[in-house]
Amino acid sequence: MRAFTYERAASVEAAAKAVASNTEAKFIAGGTNLLDLMKLQVETPTHLVDVNGLGLDEIQSTPEGGLRIGALVRNTDLAANQVVRRDYGLLARALLAGASGQLRNKATTAGNLLQRTRCPYFYDTNQPCNKRQPGSGCSAIGGISRQLAVVGASDACIATHPGDMAIAMRALDAVVETVKPDGSRNAIPIANFHRLPGDEPQFDTVLERGEFITSVVLPAPIGGKHIYRKVRDRASYAFALVSVGAVIQPDGTGRVAVGGIAPRPWRVEAAEALLPKGARATAAALLADARPTEQNRYKVDLVERTIGAVITEARG
Repeated sequence: MRAFTYERAASVEAAAKAVASNTEAKFIAGGTNLLDLMKLQVETPTHLVDVNGLGLDEIQSTPEGGLRIGALVRNTDLAANQVVRRDYGLLARALLAGASGQLRNKATTAGNLLQRTRCPYFYDTNQPCNKRQPGSGCSAIGGISRQLAVVGASDACIATHPGDMAIAMRALDAVVETVKPDGSRNAIPIANFHRLPGDEPQFDTVLERGEFITSVVLPAPIGGKHIYRKVRDRASYAFALVSVGAVIQPDGTGRVAVGGIAPRPWRVEAAEALLPKGARATAAALLADARPTEQNRYKVDLVERTIGAVITEARG
């Protein structure tokens, strides 16, 4: 790990300004992803701005009947919260499917949304990677792609978003609240938060330099059956090959977001209208633009089967 300087931010605004004014600076909270990347020299910040003392660790009701989750709420605390378990069961289940208990004790709400891909070529600094070094090429294209994207990718990058929490947030229509370096406030629908790679895969989100997440807001509960099903190579501490987060209503309608198949949580609202018709029609609409490789073509069938399992579970 390379040498770096360190400071503790005194306020949200100060944290945003500190990172905005230094292109080599990064925010650090739980550090569950950043520190690993620094050890591998995938990330090489020269300055870290510690945001743990900013008091953003509360879960509060909103006047609209929803829930405001502080950026620094730990994954363990969020999954255990009684309101989350009662009204947003999909979120609790997704959190408990991710990482290990030790990591959930440290990982934060904002950090979870910002975690970077686990594409093996991104982590291997001996391999070209457009996400790590723009313009160097994508080793995954033509390489080992079994775990990578089948939809939403580009000729520059086929990496997937690795998270579980973001899949639930996408199905629940969360809103990400931020503060910009100039002190202005912003509210970003989760649908617009993560970027597709296009020609600039180095940018994972729409956040500006120094823009700081303060909270994530969930709208009022929508009821229904909340299900998170994660298919992976082993039963724990593994990233999804395919995951499905769903809220299914008694009449068979609902919402579905899929993980493990795209550079961001994948939800196609038009496909949800087909849920009452079954998994095949829903999956076909979700993956209408799929461009799988020979090695990850199985994910197309796996999405259909996993949605089918979710529908079956929802029907009891």
